[in-house]
Amino acid sequence: MAAPSDSNISAAELARYLEQRGELSKPWMLQLLRLTKLKEERSSMDPQEYIDKLQEAHSDLMRLGEFWKGREQDVFGGRYQPSELLEPLPGSPEDR
Repeated sequence: MAAPSDSNISAAELARYLEQRGELSKPWMLQLLRLTKLKEERSSMDPQEYIDKLQEAHSDLMRLGEFWKGREQDVFGGRYQPSELLEPLPGSPEDR
């Protein structure tokens, strides 16, 4: 599947694309998917509810922090593997 180029891509299309690329485990990609879904639902939501959900998504994004600093090439180049010393691997006994 080619990279989505249309800014009006649906959340379902984006999810399929991310899944095929193996990028659904990346927190920033999940945030992108979350915002795309929120954009789709905006017209059916109360304006205040939309703002609340958008603020919540922003807060969650800011909590991701700068874990990537110094590892930009690995993280954003598609070769990211979490360090076992810095963070537990998903599904490991140390994973919460």
